[in-house]
Amino acid sequence: MHSHLHTPYNVNCEEIMTALDECHAKGFLHKAMGNCNDIKVQVNKCLAAERYDRAKRNRDQARSNRRRIEEIWAKERAMEQPLNVGSENGASKQ
Repeated sequence: MHSHLHTPYNVNCEEIMTALDECHAKGFLHKAMGNCNDIKVQVNKCLAAERYDRAKRNRDQARSNRRRIEEIWAKERAMEQPLNVGSENGASKQ
């Protein structure tokens, strides 16, 4: 079984998926003779493109979040560094 096709993620493919549903509704023999294969290929291409776009957006967002987090960590390290340097100097004077 495949997942549900008619979801908010696949809105751009709705028209092609509806055409496939209508083709399948014409009956088993119509479908079995391969009369719906071209539409099925179009649906697969559309869904693959949608999934690729969604994955790209997720990757870009994750990279952006990671960059932001690393900037925060760098600021925290910069704030901690003078404290460590001062305590090392005080220890060496004794």
